[in-house]
Amino acid sequence: MLPTSACSVGDGSLAPADAAARDFRALEARLGHRFARPELLERALTHVSRANERGDSLLGNERLEFLGDAVLDLVVSELLMDRHPERDEGWLSRARSATVRQESLARHARELELERWMLLGRSEERSGEPKPSILANGLEALLGALYLDAGLSGVRAWIESEFGGELADPERGLADPKTRLQEWLQARGGPPPRYVALREQGPSHAPEFEVEVRVEDRALGRGLGGSKRVAEQEAARRALVELGAEPA
Repeated sequence: MLPTSACSVGDGSLAPADAAARDFRALEARLGHRFARPELLERALTHVSRANERGDSLLGNERLEFLGDAVLDLVVSELLMDRHPERDEGWLSRARSATVRQESLARHARELELERWMLLGRSEERSGEPKPSILANGLEALLGALYLDAGLSGVRAWIESEFGGELADPERGLADPKTRLQEWLQARGGPPPRYVALREQGPSHAPEFEVEVRVEDRALGRGLGGSKRVAEQEAARRALVELGAEPA
């Protein structure tokens, strides 16, 4: 566990003005937990850009993000297995990826209004609204802090409540690979994907289409299907695997 002094105001993790300007009680109310160690909450909300300005990157939230990512994967895996006993490992793996993908985590962070409490460096503050990656990582760090302060049962209860919709119907996140690919690229500042028809063959009553998805000049995946739409979806799914965004 992190030492209790690791995130105190006086050790440089937060300037006194930072701590005075932020009252975490509203955030704690939304989490349903009052932190016995508020320094963990301060650390979780301190982006590395702010920590670097304080002279020590270890005062940022990256270590808690590392822990929270593992906790989230564990809890979501357990809950999916409990709720979908008929599903195999491949489906469960894809459902977990859809549930914890960056876009989903950033949305939950916005619903918590996490940007109100996050401490960013001056360069990030000047850029306006926090990037989806900062929000998603901040939520994972928050879960790491919640785990250390409330234990596994505490963080599990919050994840089950907050992610109930995705856990009950993860097919909503799995149904459209083209949308997931576009969101994944957009979140990373990349250009939109382009779908190129390579060939069409077979009789008119049973055609087969082959489509390739490209980003700029890079080919990311090919798909086959009985329609262009199905082939495009398969190409997008293969692209997500190629990019490491989803499991095979």
